[in-house]
Amino acid sequence: MKKRLSPLSGAFMGIVYTFLYAPIVVMIIFSFNSAKSTTNFEGFSLKWYEELFRKPEVIQALLNTLILALASAAIATVLGTLAAVGINMIKNKRISSGMMMVTNIPMMNPDIVTGVSLMLLFVFVGRLIGASEMLSFTTLLIAHVTFNLPYVILNVLPKIKGMDGSLVEAAMDLGCTPVKAFFKVVLPEIMPGIFSGALMAFTLSLDDFVISYFTSGADFQTLPLYMYSITRKNVKPDLYALSTIVFIVILLLLLLSNVIQIKSEKKNINKK
Repeated sequence: MKKRLSPLSGAFMGIVYTFLYAPIVVMIIFSFNSAKSTTNFEGFSLKWYEELFRKPEVIQALLNTLILALASAAIATVLGTLAAVGINMIKNKRISSGMMMVTNIPMMNPDIVTGVSLMLLFVFVGRLIGASEMLSFTTLLIAHVTFNLPYVILNVLPKIKGMDGSLVEAAMDLGCTPVKAFFKVVLPEIMPGIFSGALMAFTLSLDDFVISYFTSGADFQTLPLYMYSITRKNVKPDLYALSTIVFIVILLLLLLSNVIQIKSEKKNINKK
């Protein structure tokens, strides 16, 4: 029997969601304002979106962000999947628990601590090897892969644990090598988890600011860093348009990830 939501609980949830999403709704509305005013809505217009994409620095920042997000998500997905397989193969519960604890640390650690520590590491290593530039696209990519890895592992590992182990044994009995059994049996079974992890890694990389701020070089600027640099000078309506686009893209990616997760759960239920 389903429990009904009490009026008090409903009112409280309404207040919470209003505080969470009212600023975003206001931002989206004023991104279509025909006037430059950020307080009075004078008419519907797409002028700020048009002006936004006339700026070459915005296009370059967008391309940089997409390149970084795709590259870091791809690397983190491969490494995270292999790490999840390795953790699942550990039979000792203490070692396995220790590995999971280490995996969770980057997620629990504040972004500013992660960013500063990675920056110090990159500068230290850069001085040791005599690099001309301490921070660059490479350091930024390593940083993004680092904080994306735990999310991929935590998406893939439950899928591996939920698999029927006899399938792999049957494949090997039929002549498959361990590697071939992985690609033929394990990989198709855990693909929803891999895809969800890749989407989450892409999304997190797309809108990261704090860690990128500390680990990026002067020659590579992502969209969040660009947005920060222009807000320090003056907030213009085209920034509302840019923020709206980022919000909608991330929202669509999260919805896609949830749809994949729901379909995967239904598939597992039907198998049982």
